[in-house]
Formats: sequence, C-alpha cells, structure tokens
Amino acid sequence: VLLDAGVPLRPAEIAQRMIDQQLWQTQGLTPGATIDARLSVDIRDNGKISKFQRTQPGVFALRSWGLPEYTRIAKDTESEASDESPDELPDSVEELITTSGKEHVAPIAQTISFTDAAEQVLNQYGSKVPMHYRDITRKAIDLGLISTRGQTPDQTMYAQILTEIDRYKKRGEVARFTKEGRGLVGLSKWIDVGLAHQIEQTNSQVKKALRNRLYGMTPKAFEDLIGALLVKIGFDNVEITGRSGDGGIDVRGTLVVGGVIRTRMAVQAKRWKNNVQAPIVQQVRGSLGAHEQGLIITTSDYSSGARTEAERPDAIPVALMNGHQLVDLLIEHDIGIRRSTYDLIELSDLAEEQ
Repeated sequence: VLLDAGVPLRPAEIAQRMIDQQLWQTQGLTPGATIDARLSVDIRDNGKISKFQRTQPGVFALRSWGLPEYTRIAKDTESEASDESPDELPDSVEELITTSGKEHVAPIAQTISFTDAAEQVLNQYGSKVPMHYRDITRKAIDLGLISTRGQTPDQTMYAQILTEIDRYKKRGEVARFTKEGRGLVGLSKWIDVGLAHQIEQTNSQVKKALRNRLYGMTPKAFEDLIGALLVKIGFDNVEITGRSGDGGIDVRGTLVVGGVIRTRMAVQAKRWKNNVQAPIVQQVRGSLGAHEQGLIITTSDYSSGARTEAERPDAIPVALMNGHQLVDLLIEHDIGIRRSTYDLIELSDLAEEQ
C-alpha cells in the first residue's frame, strides 16, 4: 500500500486502503490501531533494517525512500511536541521530495496519534452519539492511548481533529470525523450512508472527469498547468523548459519548505495513459544538474521497475507522482474545479437553546 501511494501515510489510511484493495480482512473495530501496533513493533525489533520508518508521530513510510526519520527520546517527548501544533499529514509533495539523507535511531512506539485515539474512543464509547472533545481526550488518556505533559491536551485533540476534517474537505473526500458544534465530535460513518455515499460518488466522478481532461490537454498547456501547480504548492523560480529540449526536463524550480529548506528540482511531466517505465527514471536522473533532485509527474502510474529504479539507494533520488496524487493536489489547490456548499439542517435539543 505504501509503495503504491508513494507518500507517507497514517495507519488508519493504510488499513483502509488494505481493506478496500481486499489485501486484508478484519472484524476489528480499530484496524488503524492494529496496523500502527504491527508497524511499530517491526520498527522496534528490526531497527534500521526494518522496511518501515516513522517520519513524524503516527506517520509511516518506506525506509527505502530515504526520508528524514522521526526520533523520539521518550514517550512523553513526542506527546508534548504533539501539543504544540496540529498533527497534520505531510504534504504530498514536500514529504515526498524533501530529504536530508540523515537517519537516527528508530523510535519505539508507546502511544498512538491524537486523531487515531479519538477514532478509537468514539468507536468504543460513542454509541453513534457525538462526544465532546474534552471527554474524548480524557478517555484517551485514561485508556493510555495518548500521553502528554502539555497543559492543554484537549485543545490539541480538537485542533488536530479540525485540521484533519479541513484537509479531507479540500481533497473532496469524506473525513472520518464530523464537527457537530459546541465542541462535539462524531464519526462520518454514523451519518446516513445515503448522503455520505452520494457526496463521495459525486466527487469521485468529478475526479475522473478532471483526469480525463488532463489527457485532452496539449503538451504546452499540460506543462503550464504543472508549472502553476508547483507554484501553488510552494515552489519558487518556476521555469517551463519543456519546449527548449532541456534533456527531457519540462519544468525547473526550487521547492521551499518553511522558508528555510530549499531544494532545487527538475521535473518531467508525462501526459500518458501507459505506465512510466524505468528508462524514463534513468533519463531524468541523467538530466539533473548540480545539487538537483528529480520529480516525475504523470497522469498514469509507474511500473514496479520504475519504482525500484527511483528508490535505488546508490543514486540521486527521483520522486514519483502518479495521476491519482496529481488530481488530489489539483483539487486541494482549487485548480480545475469549483466548490459548492449547502446547508444541512438537523434537530437540536430545544432545552439547550434556552
């Protein structure tokens, strides 16, 4: 699942994709927690020879990608750090591309992320009734799902839940949590399946239509679109080079992360329906300038040989973005789509209104 995604994922997302692809069957109520535990044990037992690594609290990647490894000194250290900022998924491009080549001691998992803990509490104790984020936090601490020395763990919990809801909304996907007002939080799977299903089906059709439009673009228009997307996701000095015959490189630019990390990137854009093969990866790597890293963006996908070549440890890394990831980023940054919102009214307790 991680190899197919090409980017770090949370255990809940890994579990859902495993189930959707019929790679795994489970009757458990918290499959994400099971995946988190199994991956954490593998990292703990195998250290640097584990196929997996943790890139930030509750986020797993393949070690062969060469991403910076998250290091936890003690159990409370991670949780305290988690209290300082929302526990967001890494950006699809920044985490895919930004590497330091440095690894540290593999951490030993003690707790799960705030959002995974919230899902587990709601599953076990919500009874399909929204719970207040303070009650969710208290129960998660009592169960030992999270541990923190921060002064406001309940605020951290709520901030992370809202951040996740917003991120999924931008991608046109149904988030696992719902915001019910007055600090109440529920699970989207509790909503009438008809409504949630209709929203997801409509958004899925729009995604397919957007991808088909990409196939119909001229090479110049597609390269310009990729250039515009790179600017949106944080690239500076973006230059379209595809029409200059620059060694197969279509766009060059500098990825800026946090205003501090600057990575020069050479990008090749492939408006293809067939999978990209290993020779294309080799071509991009051979066209890189000094201190550059490579990125291939395609409307299709990659062969296993291309992925293996891109991850070759003794060569300059080449990041791969497939059509699914490309469409998700376009939607997240409102390129090629427009958003429609509707008010959904529900009954409330009249006694609470007085």
